[in-house]
Amino acid sequence: MDKFVIRGGNPLVGTIRVSGAKNSALPCMAAAILTEDEVTLENIPQVRDIETERRLLASMGAEVELREGKQQDQTTICCRTLSDPVARYEIVKTMRASSLVLGPLIARTGAARVAMPGGCAIGGRPIDLHIKGLEKMGAVITQEHGYLEARAERLRGAHLVFDKITVTGTEDLLMAAVLAEGDTLMENCALEPEVADLAALLNAMGARIEGAGTATIRVHGVSSLHGARYRINPDRIEAGTFLIAGAITGGDLIVSNCNAAHLGAAIAKLQEAGARIDVLGPDAVRVRAVAQLSAADISTEEYPGFPTDMQAQYMALATQAEGVSLVRENIFENRFMHVQELVRMGANIKVDGSTATVRGPTRLDSAAVMCSDLRASASLVLAALVAEGETIIDRVYHMDRGYERFEEKLIGVGAQIQRLGNVFAPRDPAEVAG
Repeated sequence: MDKFVIRGGNPLVGTIRVSGAKNSALPCMAAAILTEDEVTLENIPQVRDIETERRLLASMGAEVELREGKQQDQTTICCRTLSDPVARYEIVKTMRASSLVLGPLIARTGAARVAMPGGCAIGGRPIDLHIKGLEKMGAVITQEHGYLEARAERLRGAHLVFDKITVTGTEDLLMAAVLAEGDTLMENCALEPEVADLAALLNAMGARIEGAGTATIRVHGVSSLHGARYRINPDRIEAGTFLIAGAITGGDLIVSNCNAAHLGAAIAKLQEAGARIDVLGPDAVRVRAVAQLSAADISTEEYPGFPTDMQAQYMALATQAEGVSLVRENIFENRFMHVQELVRMGANIKVDGSTATVRGPTRLDSAAVMCSDLRASASLVLAALVAEGETIIDRVYHMDRGYERFEEKLIGVGAQIQRLGNVFAPRDPAEVAG
């Protein structure tokens, strides 16, 4: 099982390039199910979740080809034949995005059998909103033996109001609606850029979608979609992670190939904490820690609020800030599992329900720590970059799910990191909670 060995103390200096957004790429790959033609996606990150999605589509009968270019990675998917519309548990057990094939499979084939999703063990992410919406569109769905069985001759447009904001629910039902008969009105939709990314691809494929990226989306169903070529947006969570890396190490870091417009909450909070942020253009941001960082509270919210996927990384930063920072987690009920590992390194953190109180600055010391989920992995790396001595981080396969060549990028700007083991090495099935 892979480990990172990190020696802290080096400020990160230079330019670091952001990869494509994993959380955009996954639904866009699922959207290829909706057409018999080829769909070519550019700027696809080479991470474990993407490989899982490739295997999933291939298991259904799709042809999936990866081409590695000089500046970008490209995947071509052709779902001309979907001989086996089943998302098997043994493939999707580590990935929440398995639910994203439910809507397109029903819309395209009239049937789907999808294993209940896995992913990070950060709390309940119920699929009931997907089911409720698809049933309102005419699908018949049953659950047995850990699988959802769904059937529909053809979905019908409907008025869908989400009881709570859900990104994957918005994406799944959006894909179902594009081939439904008639119009679909979706309200209380997720505003995340990843939803707008998916809608842009679907429109390029011939869908008729209005309002993606707002709370109200209107879809006029069409009888079929065609192929398209589309470039995935940069990963805003990776970009935010690197901005925090530059600030926490007292470095001078340019984060390139990002979308600065998607980083508003992260940039504002880093500025409040005392980091100097310069937006160099639409696709580059510079971060410098020009003085002692100061405590600043965060409260995770749906986009455009502070993202839950950056809560753990910000907590690492808060350990080095002067004063008391309150970190409130409002999205997932079990997303403080990194706290005990940071405390092992010397952090002063107390948790009371959904709020963590972080007192700093504290000296972090080297320790053997363990990753519990994808973003917790990043927080431990950030802490190790400023810790005294040599930190060993175990179970970094969690990080490989969502960060492309993370350690290589950090090494390129001055970090001292060594990976022990083999990238994407097989692992014990009992250890796939993330």
